[in-house]
Amino acid sequence: MADHGPLFAAMLEEFDEAARKLNLERGIWEILTHPKRQIIVSCPVAMDNGAIQVFTGYRVQYNITLGPAKGGIRYHPNVSLDEVTALAAWMTWKCAVAHIPFGGAKGGVICDPSKMSRREIEALTRRYVAEIIEAIGPEKDVPAPDVNTNEQVMAWVMDTYSMHVGHTETAVVTGKPLEMGGSLGRREATGRGVMIVARESAQHVGFEIKDATVAIQGFGNVGSVSAKLLSEAGAKIVGVTDWKGGVYNARGLDIGKLLVYNAEEKTVEGFTGGEPMTNEQLFALDVDVLIPAALENQITIENASKIRAKVNVEGANGPTTPEANNLLHERGVFVVPDILANSAGVTASYFEWVQDRYGYFWTEKEVNERLEAKICEAFNAVTETSVGYSVDMRTAAYIVAINRVARVTKIRGMYA
Repeated sequence: MADHGPLFAAMLEEFDEAARKLNLERGIWEILTHPKRQIIVSCPVAMDNGAIQVFTGYRVQYNITLGPAKGGIRYHPNVSLDEVTALAAWMTWKCAVAHIPFGGAKGGVICDPSKMSRREIEALTRRYVAEIIEAIGPEKDVPAPDVNTNEQVMAWVMDTYSMHVGHTETAVVTGKPLEMGGSLGRREATGRGVMIVARESAQHVGFEIKDATVAIQGFGNVGSVSAKLLSEAGAKIVGVTDWKGGVYNARGLDIGKLLVYNAEEKTVEGFTGGEPMTNEQLFALDVDVLIPAALENQITIENASKIRAKVNVEGANGPTTPEANNLLHERGVFVVPDILANSAGVTASYFEWVQDRYGYFWTEKEVNERLEAKICEAFNAVTETSVGYSVDMRTAAYIVAINRVARVTKIRGMYA
């Protein structure tokens, strides 16, 4: 592998600490810190103005020891090989923590979809899939939506793949529309998982989620669903912020009205059911549960000392820096890492893949019941490991994940 960048280095830092606790064999250590396959493709697209533009795309399959690779496809101007490789590695550990039979992958194309027409995005999607067609498939690598991609993009991925293989293959991708093999409950799954983890964390720490106070950074899919379900469970959501602003009400926000307002205004700023507040104020609130569900690197060494929450449930990917995580642990804050806290999304994707392969679909109640069982299983495994090894939850999650992949790697042996 070429010299890795800062994101992959951050993944290695988290990996190394857990690997040392496990006394991981050096050979296995080497295998698990190198991506299996990195694909770089050029995707020429005829733009609406008649010009030809060549986009660079990536697909990284980090590890497939436990099963087919699994991971999203993102469209963004800042996509890089380092980013995609690190995200593929994190997907490997997330799938292993969730105890589902997938390896980790990630894909991305350097582009700005906000400046592209629907036809251009479709053309780019189809060309990108055609370029990586040999590497993906229901038993090889199963993509999903990610940053700036959605159900429609996944429909184009499925259709393009199906045209190439000569038959309709719904199981090649997850996050599809319901009409073409999508799963009930998948869209709400990540937020539902965050709610379950928050509830289980509260019990573990010593309080009940009913009547607990909660602050949420980010009110997109994950944050809004988490807020709705936690409110229904009896929690009091006192503060919410998003990309534009925030709102606070010590007596608890009316989440039903806030959801309607957010759907209309695309922000929580200006909601009349509380007072305006900033991210800095949100992080400093004296609440039971804090849920960062926005962007990466939001909780840093600069603001971690101000956090007063008992529990920090990472709805977003990488919202807490390693230094901040250590400081929070030293201060007694129970931090549930992203690879556990938001693993319900990929777990529901696994359910979708299973249903597609069977050709038999579950009710939303069945999906949610199975999801709860898997998330509780994962949470219990990590908390037991945290206690057993006397480590924080992030290190414990990595220990669980690395141990599962390492054991199967060793059992399968070396092919040479």
